[in-house]
Amino acid sequence: QVQLVESGGGLVQAGGSLRLSCAASGSTFSINVMRWYRQAPGKQREWVAGISSSSDTFYADSVKGRFTISRDTAKNSVYLQMNSLKPEDTAVYYCNAIRWVAGTSFAYWGQGTQVTVSS
Repeated sequence: QVQLVESGGGLVQAGGSLRLSCAASGSTFSINVMRWYRQAPGKQREWVAGISSSSDTFYADSVKGRFTISRDTAKNSVYLQMNSLKPEDTAVYYCNAIRWVAGTSFAYWGQGTQVTVSS
């Protein structure tokens, strides 16, 4: 099992920055990909960014150039630096981890952290 705990959300004005953190615990040794998702009120959850075990990074077009995902393997943590925030970035942000065991993947989710961007 893997437990994920997000932190760092809050209220910020448009153009501002926030840094989200996600700390993983439990069976973290077999985690491969870690991702950030977000869900705005009344909308489906959408993928934001991902980072592989070799630190390859991937971004949704809507955040490319503004958000940066990184990971600290020693601390079992992944981060999302969010710059130039826009009101449309307002959402609950969720950390996701994919763990592979004997050819089967397992997905784990954190409880989410609220990000609110005021105009």
